[in-house]
Amino acid sequence: MHDACGTRHTPRTGQTRLRRLADGPQRHSELANRIAGVSQKMLTQTLRTLEFDGLVTRTVTASVPVRVDYELTPLGHELFPVMIAIKNWAETHMDRVFEARAQFDARPLNLLKDGATSPLIG
Repeated sequence: MHDACGTRHTPRTGQTRLRRLADGPQRHSELANRIAGVSQKMLTQTLRTLEFDGLVTRTVTASVPVRVDYELTPLGHELFPVMIAIKNWAETHMDRVFEARAQFDARPLNLLKDGATSPLIG
């Protein structure tokens, strides 16, 4: 996924994959077994995105069946503690985030020309 500036973003599911890979290299099947509810297609897409972003390396070993291992790159290892810090912050402050959302939703809405609604400012 790219934003308006062309920057690629790691999907939320990428965070789970990075956490699993922090323990060391893992096969695709090991990741699939450790992450509940993920489809093979979604796992593959996420791993490709992480590889594209330079966070994960993919190593193919010729065997029967073919072995594919994924491992964090130095960049992925550098990102990992930052992700953990953000996760910890979110868990600590989620009640305040939910409160802010409730306050936002309680504000009066102003109907715009195109029929969309926007909270009144002020």
